[in-house]
Amino acid sequence: MVVGLGNPGADYENTRHNAGALFVEALARDAGQTLRPEKKYHGLYARIQWQGLDLHLLNPSTFMNRSGTAIKALADFFKIPPEQILVAHDELDLPPGTAKLKKGGGHGGHNGLRDTIAHLSTNDFQRLRLGIGHPGDSRKVTGYVLGRLGKQETEQLHAVFDEVMRVLPDAASGKLAAAMNRLHSFKPTP
Repeated sequence: MVVGLGNPGADYENTRHNAGALFVEALARDAGQTLRPEKKYHGLYARIQWQGLDLHLLNPSTFMNRSGTAIKALADFFKIPPEQILVAHDELDLPPGTAKLKKGGGHGGHNGLRDTIAHLSTNDFQRLRLGIGHPGDSRKVTGYVLGRLGKQETEQLHAVFDEVMRVLPDAASGKLAAAMNRLHSFKPTP
């Protein structure tokens, strides 16, 4: 199961905070699919066959701080254990054009992760941390994450999406260390 965190609606399209949702949309496109509204999962959903993997894709249609509702609904319906869930999200602490895979850990102040941990009653799921950079001043964070991606940031994000898609089969098949080594050595183009 691959989940992309973001906020719903036109006001939030192509914002830095929606990096996770943008990744899941790109993954669906790569598989020749589109996400469709699914009320019982509180989000946009597609089931895809991709590079030998059977994947459930979900972008919650709840606001970021309520993401766990959608994730739990889909996981419960298909009996997907937390360790088989990958949550893609924006990461202030990484520069644009970079990504890191991580298993477990805290929420780091990210409200989407906080709600996911609360609903799953565990932090034992994988995360795809998509770098968006930091504005340099903590008082500017809200405006920054809700700001629209510029042309260069969009290109960097799509380049890192391509690299994530190259390592995702390894990550999904239990070769997380190999996937992490490759992804973490990826150098974005300036």
